[in-house]
Amino acid sequence: MIRKHHRNNLSAMKSETNKKRILVVTSRLPFVYGGNSILAQSISANLTRMGYWSDIWFTPQNRFGRQAAAYFANRLTDLGLTGTDEQIDGIISLRFPSFAVKHPYHVCWINHCMREYYDLWDHHRTKLTSPFAVSKEHIRKWMIHKIDKYLLAHNVTKLFAQSKNIAYRLKDSVGIQCEVLYPPPRSDFSYEHGKYDDYILSVSRLNKRKRHDLFIKSFALLKKCQIKGIIAGDGEEYTYLKQLIEEKGLENQVQLLGAVSVEKLNSLYSNALAVFFAPVDEDYGNVTLEAFRFGKPVISAPDSGGPLEFIHHGENGFIVDPEPQQIADIFIKLFENKSQTRDMGTFAYEMSLEHTWENTIPRLVPSG
Repeated sequence: MIRKHHRNNLSAMKSETNKKRILVVTSRLPFVYGGNSILAQSISANLTRMGYWSDIWFTPQNRFGRQAAAYFANRLTDLGLTGTDEQIDGIISLRFPSFAVKHPYHVCWINHCMREYYDLWDHHRTKLTSPFAVSKEHIRKWMIHKIDKYLLAHNVTKLFAQSKNIAYRLKDSVGIQCEVLYPPPRSDFSYEHGKYDDYILSVSRLNKRKRHDLFIKSFALLKKCQIKGIIAGDGEEYTYLKQLIEEKGLENQVQLLGAVSVEKLNSLYSNALAVFFAPVDEDYGNVTLEAFRFGKPVISAPDSGGPLEFIHHGENGFIVDPEPQQIADIFIKLFENKSQTRDMGTFAYEMSLEHTWENTIPRLVPSG
């Protein structure tokens, strides 16, 4: 018995010694916490659960107009060894400028490059106030495209896009082709299926491109209906959205909760009738598969980008024009036909099961 116990201890020690160390590398601005940070945490948590040593490393991302220094700082970052001089076996980078980091086994699972110089260029250009500023930004755009193309072609071992929308942007902008690998739903929710209560949930950062104002304006057409709206998230549009709710007289129908805990958001998802997620040209959109895993249909728009890669109109959600009346009509349909809403939620849940961390992690780490 003693010898057997000793052999088991040696086996366990050897197993711990042989565990690969995988570092998740990404960047974010101070006091900004969104889908990118949540994804980094989910990757690291699932790496650990599946038998790897894992940590998250946030690299510098400067303010707008100072990105050259950020790229340079990332390029000089040494991630070959841990703080105790043990080998890091692989890194997984997620976005600019973190994919500039050097490592012998570097998988880039890209969310996006600097969007102002890619898909948001036309919008960015309209804010420039002088010919000099336009010329300067054209040069910056050209330089960043050249740098990104070089890094994504020569600095990474593997390149995956988190959605078809992201893959299309890369090919269209810099001629880089990559395989699509969808992130599974985040791993810190229970995903319990609750009741289909009388509220629609809208969850994401309070940013203009997320179109929470459209959600509120839709409820302005439903004042005689029992259905309610809940907005969960924080961001620069909080004050504007609060004022809009008051202007429309919706204080008793639409709640603006601000940032909520994971436990609270879990409960909101679990008991919602459905989820509204209709951003403008979203990269990927974690919300869609999160809602599906909770068994909730999703309402989106034809120009919403990433969510459209999962939503089958009339089967696990609805894709409707971003007009308040059309969205309000869908809310009523879901409310008045809860049996159909449940069936759609069931289909959404079954579809979400196609995307698991057990199938995803092995594609992001060194084999063997």
